[in-house]
Amino acid sequence: MSKPAAEGLDLHAPGADMAALAKGGRTNVFGFLIRLAARLPFLFIAGRVYGADALGRFALATITVEFAAQLATLGLKRGLARQLSEEKRPHVHIVWDALLLTMFGSVVAAGVLIAMPQLMFPNSPIYGLDWLLPLTIFGWALSDIALAALAYRGDVAATVKARAIVEPWTISIAAAALAFYSRRDGLILAYVLSTIAALTASIVPLLRSYGHPRGWAPKPAVLAKLALRNVPLAGADAIEWGSRRLDIYILGRFFLPDIVGIYYVAQQVASLPQKLKTSFDPILGPVITQKLGEGDKPAVAKQVRQVGFWIIAAQLGIALALGIPGEAVMGLVGPTFVGGTAALAFLLGAEAIAATAAVSEAALIYVARWRNLVISLAMVIVQVLVSVGLIYALREAVPLLRDWGWSTRPEVDPRADPISAAGVAIGLMVALAFASIAKSRLAARLLGARVSGWRWALLPATLAAAAAGALVLLTPEWTQLSLGVALILGAYGWVIWRRGFSHEDRELFRLKPKDVAAEPAAA
Repeated sequence: MSKPAAEGLDLHAPGADMAALAKGGRTNVFGFLIRLAARLPFLFIAGRVYGADALGRFALATITVEFAAQLATLGLKRGLARQLSEEKRPHVHIVWDALLLTMFGSVVAAGVLIAMPQLMFPNSPIYGLDWLLPLTIFGWALSDIALAALAYRGDVAATVKARAIVEPWTISIAAAALAFYSRRDGLILAYVLSTIAALTASIVPLLRSYGHPRGWAPKPAVLAKLALRNVPLAGADAIEWGSRRLDIYILGRFFLPDIVGIYYVAQQVASLPQKLKTSFDPILGPVITQKLGEGDKPAVAKQVRQVGFWIIAAQLGIALALGIPGEAVMGLVGPTFVGGTAALAFLLGAEAIAATAAVSEAALIYVARWRNLVISLAMVIVQVLVSVGLIYALREAVPLLRDWGWSTRPEVDPRADPISAAGVAIGLMVALAFASIAKSRLAARLLGARVSGWRWALLPATLAAAAAGALVLLTPEWTQLSLGVALILGAYGWVIWRRGFSHEDRELFRLKPKDVAAEPAAA
């Protein structure tokens, strides 16, 4: 039978829960660096070869498909850890129940988008085989479940391989090659190939780890019960994921495809640190469920607080390193994309703000599922209201400034104005700040201890990064990219390591999984 926790780690051993989280932290930092190296070539190829207009069309289509795939998982991406922790059946049977349920969800989601392709292409014509794009929902949804099952056994490396190596490098290489075939369809075809590659890289290690489902048979009653139980979690997952893509969809309704393409590049760069948090979910889930089962709520608060600090520290450093030389980062994709620098700054800030809400939610989905869902819904409402309001406000402000003589900016089509498009990024940042405050307070009240990962050492680390950034901005853009990003990260990292990380933090990150039993005191 499958092991009940991360393979190679006994979560009941003293300090093993924090060591498991630290192992995930080490892998996540490594995975981020790989993602950064793999994502930039795709953005460079897409921006330089295909252009902002084609990239904007691609962005709207793929976020719609990926949102549908998120719904198709029915909350099992995070809920699977609870099923594996609580049920006594063979784990391979539970995993295959989840895969089958996800398959049903994918059939429904794909059917809706095939019937209504205009949901994917709201501001552009539908060509050729565009209507078959929803079939990739099966690949993304099943891959998510497979990787969640592997992460439950401590195999976070499988996620890094599938999502940080196989998927991004496949789409980059395919996009470059298919540009010779079709500038119109090349990005979409490359996306399909990357989906197939990512699914293969997820299913193969799943079969190696869990084996084949011998003796398993589908049980409709069990599947229906599982689907109903996961409704709040599925809703929270969809809202949390959708809130990070809703801005693109709002842009598609108010702006031309090239503006959407510029914003999409900023969003892709800013979303890289978000993966630090999402890849913690399968590791954090088993640890939290075990402690809640023991009735040890203060330990859960400590875990949330610890992981929250790691994520905030990492995301803030990344935001500063990519945001300070933002013009150089956006200009790497193409001169047209420099107009998205303001959006990049706000989006990077939003990711840092979101860390507290995201980690608090890891506990709330087990102790206050419906209240967590209500807060998530309120966050989306705030995001829509603020985003749309700022779009109109900024559109009205530019002509007024021109009339008053405070701006020499020429009049442009409102749908092609990158300045008012930044209002969508501000709306996201405001909504995430609201969610962070609300969810962290609710989690602290229910767990009986503080859950915020904020530490005052983040301030001097930020000042050190800003000082290094001021020097970096005096250099040419190629230097800002080749040396400046590393210099800013180095200055920030040195201060946060010395002033922000406690002795316990540093020991945890130095600890190897096999050392847990030998060094419980250090953990």
